Amino acid sequence: MSGVDPTPEIERYRRHLPHWRKDGAIYYVTWHLHRDQAELEPAERDLVLPALTYHDNRVYTLFAAVVMSDHVHMLLQPLAGKMLEKIMHSRKGSTSRKLARRFGRQAPVWQSEYFDRIVRDPHEFDQKLRYIIENPARRWPGTVDYAWLWVRDQ
Repeated sequence: MSGVDPTPEIERYRRHLPHWRKDGAIYYVTWHLHRDQAELEPAERDLVLPALTYHDNRVYTLFAAVVMSDHVHMLLQPLAGKMLEKIMHSRKGSTSRKLARRFGRQAPVWQSEYFDRIVRDPHEFDQKLRYIIENPARRWPGTVDYAWLWVRDQ
């Protein structure tokens, strides 16, 4: 059956990076500050993390998130009928506006593109979760109880 897509339930679209979509999928997502931006200060990270957790169980199920000085990681599953690209547009746009209003950051705050990956199995889920949890200590060895890490209670 040449030319037939063996996985029709997976959709793909492309901006600069390819993005795959599948109903019910869990996604690992990363986005970065725009290259012209200074690193996020602690007070700015205090603003970003609640903006990510606020939509937990409203728009998506959030399994983990970490706000680093220059990037963000999330592990999430959009709720039925919610699209990841709209979620990302909303979270990046909302935090950009808040960072500009409260801290005087100039647009663009975030890079326009983000990286996302469909988590394919429980083993990969555990890998991505561990990566998010360990990210602060990898960046700053000796870090314990990083204030801008959020993990769902199991």
